[in-house]
Amino acid sequence: MFHILFLCTHNRCRSILCEAVANARGGGVLRASSAGSAPEGEVHPMTLKYLGARGYPTAGLESKSWDRFRDDLPDLVVTVCDSAAAEPCPVWLGRTETIHWSLMDPSKLSSPSEQEAAFHQIMSEIEEQVPQWVKRAAAVASVPSGAGTTE
Repeated sequence: MFHILFLCTHNRCRSILCEAVANARGGGVLRASSAGSAPEGEVHPMTLKYLGARGYPTAGLESKSWDRFRDDLPDLVVTVCDSAAAEPCPVWLGRTETIHWSLMDPSKLSSPSEQEAAFHQIMSEIEEQVPQWVKRAAAVASVPSGAGTTE
């Protein structure tokens, strides 16, 4: 199964949103995880609130270090905050493809109504992107093992 690792410095909002939405909409070909270089240690309460309000499972979501994936290398790393994009990825990621997808941090807004609107906007953006990753995962899954190698 194609594994995407979403990275955000504190792993408490945007990367968690990506993990939850991608796993729920992954079509059986996509597995999503999230982590941070300096994890906060807890998921932002509004992240859980708005995921739940939209019907996404929240059980098992946690703020964690990217070191947890040292022995579970992803097929793709997606940084979702600008500070994480500027950080050097750990050496153990090797040549894993890394892309940056800048998402606004809805937890930084002070007005509750602005926060709610921003959380829903970010989740809509993620929902729009997931089919592209599913298509990519399905294409990778359809390539026979060893294809493209010469003996």
